[in-house]
Amino acid sequence: MPRVKRGTIANKTRKNTLKKTKGYRFGRSTKEREAKVAIVKAGVYAFAHRRDRKGDFRRLWTVKISGAVKKFDISYSKFINLLKIKNIELDRKVMADMIMNNPETFTKVVEMAKS
Repeated sequence: MPRVKRGTIANKTRKNTLKKTKGYRFGRSTKEREAKVAIVKAGVYAFAHRRDRKGDFRRLWTVKISGAVKKFDISYSKFINLLKIKNIELDRKVMADMIMNNPETFTKVVEMAKS
């Protein structure tokens, strides 16, 4: 039976692993074992932070709405409560976009909620 040299596959695997960790600091970009751990950790963080991003955006929308309704002498919580009482079903994302792109429309929404 002829001898099989397997170096090419091992080198390809190693090269691909180290390519994924390009730009990492210290041994994580040069040492295979540390690079493998770094790749797994990066995946875990990416997964968790994709979930966190949704909360971050919701907080951003809340801040934008709060700042916009301050001009009408009303607090954020009272404004949201008024919207629920008047059955105005606009989510925070739409309202934050409205504040940035169509402020006159948002003004009408606030007046509807207050009346």
